[in-house]
Amino acid sequence: MRLVLLILLVVILLGAGAWWVWFKPRLPAPEMVTATYAKPVPAPDGPMQVYFLGHSLVNLDMPAMLAQLAPEGHGYNSQLGWGTPMKAHWEEDVEILGFDESNAKPGVFRAAKEAIGSGDYDAVVLTEMVELSDAIEYHDSVKYLGLWADLAHAGKPDAPIYLYETWHWLTDPKGWEVRLEQDLADLWENRLLLADLARHPDRPVHVIPAGQVLLNFMRAMRNAGVVEGIDGPEDLFGLDPEGKLDPIHMGDLGNYLVALTHYAVLYQKSPVGLPHMLMKADGTPAQAPSDAAARLMQQVVWDTVTSYPKTGVPQ
Repeated sequence: MRLVLLILLVVILLGAGAWWVWFKPRLPAPEMVTATYAKPVPAPDGPMQVYFLGHSLVNLDMPAMLAQLAPEGHGYNSQLGWGTPMKAHWEEDVEILGFDESNAKPGVFRAAKEAIGSGDYDAVVLTEMVELSDAIEYHDSVKYLGLWADLAHAGKPDAPIYLYETWHWLTDPKGWEVRLEQDLADLWENRLLLADLARHPDRPVHVIPAGQVLLNFMRAMRNAGVVEGIDGPEDLFGLDPEGKLDPIHMGDLGNYLVALTHYAVLYQKSPVGLPHMLMKADGTPAQAPSDAAARLMQQVVWDTVTSYPKTGVPQ
């Protein structure tokens, strides 16, 4: 009778959304986390070959901008989709929405499993779908982060693996900046990154903190008072096919800021002084930030990545 009551209680708790209390992944000890991320990733000694696995928050323009910021010889490939979880990229029977459209640029697409397992890349950048909490709960994010990271590590054990922290819908009812502030620890770290570290302490995944850069840039912009060409976060986002604000996908200014973040983490170099008049993936000129906005973007990026040890950049 007691066993039946216990089972019934568990079912009720699960139905009430308390599964996280009962079945949350075991996290590594704080001192182990600190020691792991106190060791910087070895800096590259030349141009890198980078692989991106993800979705439309990677997009085609951001990696193309990164290639223009990086040393000559930098190269990249990717496999993308629309709102695609890591699970869909791994499991052949799970559809990748927008696959053909996302991977149509010649010379960029390379099939993910073959590419990541090949050992051809100096860094592998993984990301998860938005909403991240749904991905963790319904798409086994911890499991598939581990599978992709293990494949990359087997292909090239000394190549760093990165988790690209993205952002939320600008229209999020909890508040866009609130979510950026809260979800780094709550979701990206505790429920994904560190859950993976607990299972695989020998091959830590590091972070490209684009979401934190966006948050810090908004704060720095307000502190500066006036930044030519940017009045708020809306100016970083793009437009939908009807010409209205797209509340999730970055425009040229946002892609530039995110590309700077990738540059700073991957190359472990300050982006201050890098060019800010770049081309998009289709060869047309991207909207360039003003000189003042570009300088602020570059400084915020470097300040952010050098004050967050999980980037692997020396602090």
